[in-house]
Amino acid sequence: MVVRVAPITAADVPSVAEFLHGNLNSRLSAATWARSLRPPWPVQAPNHGFMLVDDAKDAAVVGAYLAFYADRMIDGEQRALCNLGGWSVLPEYRFHSVRLLKALLAQDGYDFTDLSPSGTVVPINTRLHFEFLDTTLALVPNLPWPSLPGRCRVSADPGVIERTLTGADLRHYRDHVDAAAARHVVIRYGGRWCYVVFRRDRPKNLPLFASIVYASDPAVLRRGFRQLSRHLLLRQGLPATLVELRVADHRPAPSILLGSPRRKMFRSAHLKPEQIDYLYSELVCVPF
Repeated sequence: MVVRVAPITAADVPSVAEFLHGNLNSRLSAATWARSLRPPWPVQAPNHGFMLVDDAKDAAVVGAYLAFYADRMIDGEQRALCNLGGWSVLPEYRFHSVRLLKALLAQDGYDFTDLSPSGTVVPINTRLHFEFLDTTLALVPNLPWPSLPGRCRVSADPGVIERTLTGADLRHYRDHVDAAAARHVVIRYGGRWCYVVFRRDRPKNLPLFASIVYASDPAVLRRGFRQLSRHLLLRQGLPATLVELRVADHRPAPSILLGSPRRKMFRSAHLKPEQIDYLYSELVCVPF
């Protein structure tokens, strides 16, 4: 067995996508995996992650650890981020799994996030000095609240979103408009707005949920949450919304807090938890 670690290049994406379809999540086609591995935003990424290759089996892909890179301006400082994505290794090669993680973390100059670590990955990350983000999670039933004229207005129309957003919000929208897992809504209240990015998730065979990934103005989100909830139910067909309190900056009512939300982690010598959001990551790229 001759197993080597190699960066996932553009030429490797099809074979890695086939591997992930067969071994990580078969609900996603190989074509969907391939699209997900290619983020739509502009970035000079060194790779798409790292893979394990068995040269004794005609250079077959036997493991992969995905990465999503972005250059972000955070509080006036340019930061290079690396978001760790899906990690899958064939059982007979599990001994080599950690080599993939070490290859990713050996890249200098990056702040690292892991926004969907499995239960077995969390203790590994902890030993490697990752810290936890507060992922306190509220489940909000989407109800057909009355629409009050002259109050908050909610739209998923691309033209309305383009005309409303400016500055960083408009740049974020354009960077994510073609991301495979991202859905986009704008809440307008007076002369203010909140740009909302959400996913369509199906946790543990439950009905589809909206999972809010990003909200640009939590104060407007608070004012318009019921109208957003109405929109998600009536226009998107989603019966409930999942939102972390750190994203919403409040607990919507009515809601219940879930007991065991999935952990999210980061490793950085420079960034604080409140400076980290979930844009430019696996969460907007992979519709798992």
